Amino acid sequence: MKRTIFVLISILMAGTLLLTACGPAPTPAKPTVTFWHAYGTGSAEETALTAVLAQAAIDMPDLTINVLQVPFNDIYNKYRTDVAAGGGPDMFVAPNDSLGDDARAGLIADITDLVSGKLNDYAPLSVEGMTVGGKIYGVPESLKAVVFWYNKDLLPTPPATTADLQALFEGGTPITITFGCYHLWGFYNAFGGQIFDSNWKIIADQGTGVVDAMTYLNNLYQIAKTNGWPRTDSDGLAPFTEGTVAAITNGNWAMGDYKAALGDKLGVAPIPAGPSGVAQPLLGVDGYYINPNSANKDAAIKVALYLTGASAEKMMMGAGHVPAITTASITDPLLQGLSEAFKNGYVRPQVPQLGNYWSNFCGMDQVFEKGVTPALWVSEGTANANK
Repeated sequence: MKRTIFVLISILMAGTLLLTACGPAPTPAKPTVTFWHAYGTGSAEETALTAVLAQAAIDMPDLTINVLQVPFNDIYNKYRTDVAAGGGPDMFVAPNDSLGDDARAGLIADITDLVSGKLNDYAPLSVEGMTVGGKIYGVPESLKAVVFWYNKDLLPTPPATTADLQALFEGGTPITITFGCYHLWGFYNAFGGQIFDSNWKIIADQGTGVVDAMTYLNNLYQIAKTNGWPRTDSDGLAPFTEGTVAAITNGNWAMGDYKAALGDKLGVAPIPAGPSGVAQPLLGVDGYYINPNSANKDAAIKVALYLTGASAEKMMMGAGHVPAITTASITDPLLQGLSEAFKNGYVRPQVPQLGNYWSNFCGMDQVFEKGVTPALWVSEGTANANK
């Protein structure tokens, strides 16, 4: 018996010596979340995000966030290619332009259960923008849509109606309307037009609303062309910020650049209402999406919730972001104007049928440059979309 006790004590002492020699157990490595974004180098958005991430490193010391900037024109293809090959980042932030397609292709994780009960403070429209087929695929960050930016020194009062806007054009006030199928969407409803029915069939040829909108827009285009005014947001950037163009239609992603150039002279208003009611621009939602290949989904969700929280959004608002979270206090008059304008937005549909609009109604130069009548253009576009 004594010998047995002696052997046990010897084993215990040897184990203690071994533990002492090896030192304490190593501290587990911090989870690392890889994160991609496409904000342009030096842009207001990148500057704001950099500040947010610096604060995140302080507030979340238990996590490491590795950030990679990917050019906007490349981020979707790079993400899809890497995910299909079994890799990719843990998460990325982008507009919901391709959310529906990527969700249906299994390239973005269904996070419905992971965010259950955690999005109650987010605007319902923003959550809707992250939803496909009743499932949530992203943490909403901000709302985006096309609005009417103006220089208060050159245009003290923005046009409230399409008639007011036409009067400005006819009176020689230089204004840049971006004549593209995305930017002009809001005008359809203003003239009583509708692209989709409740079953996502294209019905642009029903009634005269879309034809009337295109007729009106073609009149503006011809005036702008005759006067040599810019007709795209990119061509209008320098003239607007330099004060030679009085107003421009563009999204709030451009607010940082406009505000840096114009300061207190910058104003914002909704797209003018038409004879049939308010304009309804396409309302996009930027969000944080999780890679289905990620081994750190919980940590990625934690990062996404932090980056969309009220404190983070206070910094992102300086770059023109209208926060998705409703607990963020909006004090900037420009952001208040944007928030008000977005209440009439048409949430970007995440259905495959949206592709029928892009492929059949984005050739607007057929009307603006080649003289095809709006009625024929709408009729042919609708017929082709529904083949």
